[in-house]
Amino acid sequence: MTDRGTPKWRRRAALGLAVAAGLGLAAPARAQLEERLVIITSFSKDVTEPYAKAFMAAHPGVKVEILNRNTTAGVAYVRETRSNPPDVFWASAPDAFEVLKKGKLLEAYKPAAPGIAEKVGTFPINDPEGFFFGFAASGYGIMYNTRYVKANELPTPKEWADLKKPVYFGHIGISAPSRSGTTHLTVENILQAQGWEKGWATLLEIGGNLVQVSDRSFGVPDAVNSGQYGLGIVIDFFGLSAKASGFPVEFVYPGETAIVPANVGIIAGAKNPKAARAFIEFLLSDAGQKILLDPKISRLPVKPAMYANAPAGYPNPFKDTALGSRVSFDSLLSEGRYELVNSLYDRLVTFRLKELNAAWKAIHTAEAALAKKANAEGAKLVVEARRLASTVPINEADANNKDIAGAFQPVSKDKKPGQRQAEFEERWDAHAKKNYAEAKALADKAAAMAK
Repeated sequence: MTDRGTPKWRRRAALGLAVAAGLGLAAPARAQLEERLVIITSFSKDVTEPYAKAFMAAHPGVKVEILNRNTTAGVAYVRETRSNPPDVFWASAPDAFEVLKKGKLLEAYKPAAPGIAEKVGTFPINDPEGFFFGFAASGYGIMYNTRYVKANELPTPKEWADLKKPVYFGHIGISAPSRSGTTHLTVENILQAQGWEKGWATLLEIGGNLVQVSDRSFGVPDAVNSGQYGLGIVIDFFGLSAKASGFPVEFVYPGETAIVPANVGIIAGAKNPKAARAFIEFLLSDAGQKILLDPKISRLPVKPAMYANAPAGYPNPFKDTALGSRVSFDSLLSEGRYELVNSLYDRLVTFRLKELNAAWKAIHTAEAALAKKANAEGAKLVVEARRLASTVPINEADANNKDIAGAFQPVSKDKKPGQRQAEFEERWDAHAKKNYAEAKALADKAAAMAK
């Protein structure tokens, strides 16, 4: 029978099977999957569109619907739609998946795809109990605009500690961890690498150099790409994809960074479970892993064999054993204090950025003056100013206390924090306002002593 005489549905099915065969997939017949797949994700269209198109080509008749939310909002959405949830949760932050797992909002599954590594760095790629699965790996670091750095005569950054240097004042951007799951991971990575008090001291001193705390994660790489400011604290694929797209940028992994999986999981009560499972298998297939190497995506595959297809110089955490080896990231620890850490950062940095900038600017000015003309009393004042500007108003034991951390919930415009959370946040606001003002006053006094 000629193609003209073949029923349309047969021609469409044959075309779909041919496309799937070209992708190296075994496509189930149309009747095997539901006709709809709803995915909630924090990923941009640069990631979601290629995957949605390829998956629909491999599975004709399945329509993929993407709901884009930042990670925190995505977790809240899954909670709020428990009676009629999306099918798949797809995001970078493993601790967000721990939150969903703890809330019994994920369904267990066992992927059949072969060739997936057991660990990336020190981190297991899949949840041991099968509630979520790594489909890519990511690290956290510093993205910088090479033209901006040269024009402003800035040194090339390599470590988190470099970003504390006075020379970077007003040149760095970050997104708020309460609005970005990847930034939350970066903050938590520093806290776990350096310890609670030292880690917060690093974050607050870097905070003193920030020019912006963006309310969206994409705002930081966009600003670095355009030269609005020179450096951004970002997840690796922002820097790698921008460089591959021709922007004058570089990305560096600090020694104290974790390499962790970006994950996918089936939401409990999913209306389209067969399509959800098929999507996970697609992500983990050779065809799905190959898409990660697209220059616009630039993610790290979890199949070690796929790096044979990567361009020269592409990061390979399975070959470069030093990458991510210095930090043993604990996602359960991060999950337990997730909202507390986000709130604390907002109170100490995001909402008090001007005061924090002023305190550290005064400290840097005083230290420069004292380096030219020593003054013992002035030096003591600067030490105290540094202490005030670096001190966090809650200790690690309390931050990890379930009774305290459990009182914190994500706050939306339509929802006020609970009383206990509000009390802590009021206390932290007062701490930041008082300490930064006192630090600036002491540093100004010290600088005057060096004249």
